[in-house]
Amino acid sequence: MILATLCYIHHKDKTLMLHRIKKENDMHEGKWNGLGGKFEPGETPEECAIREIREESGLEITDPILKGVITFPMFDGVNDWHVYIITADKFTGEMIESDEGHLEWIDNDKLLDLNLWEGDKIFIKWLDDKPFFSAKFVYENGELMDHTVRFYE
Repeated sequence: MILATLCYIHHKDKTLMLHRIKKENDMHEGKWNGLGGKFEPGETPEECAIREIREESGLEITDPILKGVITFPMFDGVNDWHVYIITADKFTGEMIESDEGHLEWIDNDKLLDLNLWEGDKIFIKWLDDKPFFSAKFVYENGELMDHTVRFYE
């Protein structure tokens, strides 16, 4: 099982997205994603998100908000991934060039026009209005087969 974070940083009706075009053998190649990555030993989801955002963008988020958890069974064909979905709108610092891809602030009303994973197009809509969620997105060979969700009040 892989533990990871996925963070969406919001600023002035825009969201910071990463176009995954630089890494070799990247399972996300060509896709747009939020920022984040795998936990290091002992990290909380918030600590992981803060570290990953700093490493990937140069920005230091100061108030990460845990919005939900998504299970991706066998997402990479080998491991189940448990991904903690986080948002942030407070940050400091200057953006750097990312080793993972091209960083860009995208208008919120244009997010769903990007080349996203199909599941991302579903759960991105939950980040602003919905309560905490636990979801499962089942992919086979990169294609979304099914998803379930439970919202908590």
